[in-house]
Amino acid sequence: MLVARDLIEEWFSPNLNSMEVQDKDLLRSQKKLALQLFEKKMSDANAVGEDPMISKAVDEAIKLYKKSLKKDQVSLSKNILLEMEKLSALYHSIIALMVALADQAATEKRADHKNFIQHRWIKAWKQNDDLQKSLAKENSGWQGRTDKIRGWFRDVLKEDTGYQKFIGADHPDEEMEKTFIKHLSRKIILGKGVINDYFEDQNLQWAEDKDIVKSMVDKTIKSYADGKMILQKVSLNWDDDCSFIEQLFNQVIDLDPHYKELIAKNTRNWEVDRLPLTDRVILEMAISEMVYFPNIPVKVTINEYLELSKEYSTPKSRQFINGILDVISKTMKESGEIKKSGRGLLDNK
Repeated sequence: MLVARDLIEEWFSPNLNSMEVQDKDLLRSQKKLALQLFEKKMSDANAVGEDPMISKAVDEAIKLYKKSLKKDQVSLSKNILLEMEKLSALYHSIIALMVALADQAATEKRADHKNFIQHRWIKAWKQNDDLQKSLAKENSGWQGRTDKIRGWFRDVLKEDTGYQKFIGADHPDEEMEKTFIKHLSRKIILGKGVINDYFEDQNLQWAEDKDIVKSMVDKTIKSYADGKMILQKVSLNWDDDCSFIEQLFNQVIDLDPHYKELIAKNTRNWEVDRLPLTDRVILEMAISEMVYFPNIPVKVTINEYLELSKEYSTPKSRQFINGILDVISKTMKESGEIKKSGRGLLDNK
């Protein structure tokens, strides 16, 4: 939007290279009218200006705006997929950090850290070829950050009472080792403290990513059996999920104004633009999924976006969104706009 406004500003700025006298008052007046027409055409494409030069400037500004917007959309779409890939690297990095702390323990001479050094889970991770390949590919290991590891081991881990109790135990069994490794990941690394703060400083999406990574690490720890563990994946089918994300993103961005009007009609006389932005985005995503993804049941869609509203919106939003989506889904079903295919989907349940 600013790029388009700048173009209009430039269009009606005095030409300093011209030998002709510039009518600055006229230019200011034309610029004002052009900006007013621009605002009108942004909300009503059929708006018409009286001055051909002003209309041409505004058309050029809108063309530039749309080009810039499309470029941003493509960039954002790619960025979403990159962020998903970063989640995988972050998950592997957390596991690698536990191994790095155990390696640091092995260099300590003042106390006996063998319970940690010889920990079943640590050994399993060290011997996991897939993990080692992922760390090398993603560059998500801790090489080159020895000072961080040394400082966290000295100031955080060694000072932890749970750690002291664990390394002081005589021949800890598998259950005790499992309890400690969960404590290490949940409380020491991902709990409140300097290590968590480090990840937060490195990652703008840490607040959202943290819960996902914590869940993946928990599942990995629970999967231990016979000296091996199952590494988790952000996506079970990466190609399908990428396709779904790209399609949903594009459908929401280009959502037909008809559906926005449908939202407006069911929001108790509220204009769509006055809705909280998060609620509006959730509603538009849900409608896009209902309309353009015939294999997803309507009920599943509504439940998914109600969960999103609980996580990202206000406490009252869940009931508000549930009511609107329920009414809109019935309206679109009756009009034939929602068409589901496949077994169990024909009744939209």
